[in-house]
Amino acid sequence: MAAPIKMTGVCLGERGSMMANPGPSPDLWTEMGNTLGLAPMGALPRRSPRREEPLPNPGSFDELHRLCKDVFPAQMEGVKLVVNKVLSSHFQVAHTVHMSALGLPGYHLHAAYAGDWQLSATEMFPTVVGDMDSSGSLNAQVLLLLAERLRAKAVFQTQQAKFLTWQFDGEYRGDDYTATLTLGNPDLIGESVIMVAHFLQSLTHRLVLGGELVYHRRPGEEGAILTLAGKYSAVHWVATLNVGSGGAHASYYHKANEQVQVGVEFEANTRLQDTTFSFGYHLTLPQANMVFRGLVDSNWCVGAVLEKKMPPLPVTLALGAFLNHWRNRFHCGFSITVG
Repeated sequence: MAAPIKMTGVCLGERGSMMANPGPSPDLWTEMGNTLGLAPMGALPRRSPRREEPLPNPGSFDELHRLCKDVFPAQMEGVKLVVNKVLSSHFQVAHTVHMSALGLPGYHLHAAYAGDWQLSATEMFPTVVGDMDSSGSLNAQVLLLLAERLRAKAVFQTQQAKFLTWQFDGEYRGDDYTATLTLGNPDLIGESVIMVAHFLQSLTHRLVLGGELVYHRRPGEEGAILTLAGKYSAVHWVATLNVGSGGAHASYYHKANEQVQVGVEFEANTRLQDTTFSFGYHLTLPQANMVFRGLVDSNWCVGAVLEKKMPPLPVTLALGAFLNHWRNRFHCGFSITVG
């Protein structure tokens, strides 16, 4: 019997049939890969799909302009003494004595209670805050965490024995949005109410858009005001804009470095036909334990407040002065805070 004829890649058998050459075995490929320093096919790393980070929560509508407003100094007039006392990890009180040339001397007792449920460094639930002056007027707030994402707040304000304001808020914070509903001075008998709805949505990690709807009703009068809002946050600056039928409010905050911060505000009120432009700056001197805030606005008003801490004593001194060139008014203030 004649021997089969072998050809490259093809074998011709006895019956003249052609069979495909199976080629090198898998063990031969592995041996060649080891010789050349190549990793086996199964050992090659696989590129995992890129996962996008979830969008952050935009926060509350009332905090859109907070960074810019914190740059400006607070108004000061007269002499003020504040003594803070921490009674426990949940309860603290403060005593304030204020003497002013514009009014009678006053005393305020401030008390605050914070519960055990802490969501962040500045958020603890439940929280009860109250402030009462020497005439018996009371301002009180109660904050509750009804669920992981649902918060409630109640605000009461009285003038001696008469209620002035009672307000109830409900806020829901989703992963990338916040919805809030507020009822102010609801009166079923008098058929009057003020209702405010807020909504904020994070479109990107830097851009937030939303709106505000204010509805008021009382006998013989009813109306609504719609305001649109937007906020863009960069690494060192934040720009915010509110535009509606009642006017516009724009702010710009810029952090130059750890010591210098500046802010610019523009407010226009269509009802009062008034427009105001303000510029403020915040200067921190950590080596001297001093903080300096100043402002200049379009009403020819100039003001500044200097705060000085006195370590190791728990004492903070503050001196402020404000001058309105247009109305020729000047007032200054001095305060001492202990604790």
